[in-house]
Amino acid sequence: MALLGVIADDFTGATDIAGMLVKAGMRTVQTIGVPDAAMPLDDIDAIVVALKSRTIAAPEAVTLSLDALGALQRRGCRQFFFKYCSTFDSTDAGNIGPVADALLDALASDFTIFCPAFPANARAIFNGYLFVGPVLLSESGMRHHPLTPMTDPSLVRVLQRQTARTVGLIPLGIVQGGAEAIRAEIARLRGAGIAHAVVDAVADADLLAIGTACAELPLVTGGSGVSMGLPANFRRAGLLPASDSAAALPAAHGHAAILAGSCSTATLGQIADFEKHGAALHLDTRALCEGRDVVGPALAWARARLGDKPVLLSSSDTPDAVKALQAAFGVEASSQKIEAAMAALARGLAEAGVGRLVVAGGETSGAVVSALGVRALRIGAEIDPGVPWTSAATSDGKTVALALKSGNFGAADFFTKAFTVLS
Repeated sequence: MALLGVIADDFTGATDIAGMLVKAGMRTVQTIGVPDAAMPLDDIDAIVVALKSRTIAAPEAVTLSLDALGALQRRGCRQFFFKYCSTFDSTDAGNIGPVADALLDALASDFTIFCPAFPANARAIFNGYLFVGPVLLSESGMRHHPLTPMTDPSLVRVLQRQTARTVGLIPLGIVQGGAEAIRAEIARLRGAGIAHAVVDAVADADLLAIGTACAELPLVTGGSGVSMGLPANFRRAGLLPASDSAAALPAAHGHAAILAGSCSTATLGQIADFEKHGAALHLDTRALCEGRDVVGPALAWARARLGDKPVLLSSSDTPDAVKALQAAFGVEASSQKIEAAMAALARGLAEAGVGRLVVAGGETSGAVVSALGVRALRIGAEIDPGVPWTSAATSDGKTVALALKSGNFGAADFFTKAFTVLS
């Protein structure tokens, strides 16, 4: 039976935390959507359910998350984790607060923490304010996000607008006092009627202490970073044996390709770096939204170049270009057109023999795994912090290696590095 059940609000976020758990020695499978009773999940320590709930209506996100919780409970999970982005992507209506509230109610619990810090990817929380590198969240590229622009860096304020429960703060001074100090502060906050607490963290040591302090909480919420301290709790309890093979995956075969749909600053930099020495094609997204055939010519271009070296197909663009496209065709309509195109490209590349595929962007990753008929991913070795390789079976029975990258993650040379790590 699995020990830890994770509910993630997008596909790349799910892969991110799954990779973190594998590094900590937990054999981990990521399911695409809520797993059914027939899905084989044997010899697994952690199950990560990847939902597409970050930007949908809050009631629908709550329903999906509760369905996932029920499935994980039936698999025997002892603790649960609600995973969201390290930039706390959300709107004033949710979905972080409403989902956390619903999960707490379902678990008959009265308290949980919120900690999206991930120092390895330059996400830190101090006095409840989220920093991206040296700047506040509101001064980072996330202020231009097309769906969830983040203009308030105070996580306490952001979360309080999403919940009727009282939101508190566990400051860095207490966190750096260690797990016992954090436990004592949790007890104090609960006694004061505070149900949610944003927790400061600026280093991995902080995250490990927070994880240790949360051993008895039925529900933990945050980015993938805070999960790194949870496996040791199970090991100390004698429930998780030491393992050096948690990241083992089948050998990868086939051509190599990259599909990039994220418009984040990090992904745009990775595309620019790849273009210096690799074959890359940028899709004409305006023509795509006008209904012209963009996928067919793009696949023809790719087929002529497929081999050992990866080719890159991208719909990514600058914030100004994205805003212009959305103004002309609508936010939802343009996003759906682009996602459908990326799904069609994934199917076409798989048919052309691509067996090693990197995907950049949460929405793009969701479209790709759906198009390939992937239902579960076995998690393997990490490429960059928060991004592992995975192995999956497609609907036609082929095995494909997939790296599903959150738009904001990865070094500038990520696309090249990924295939070096795999080989």
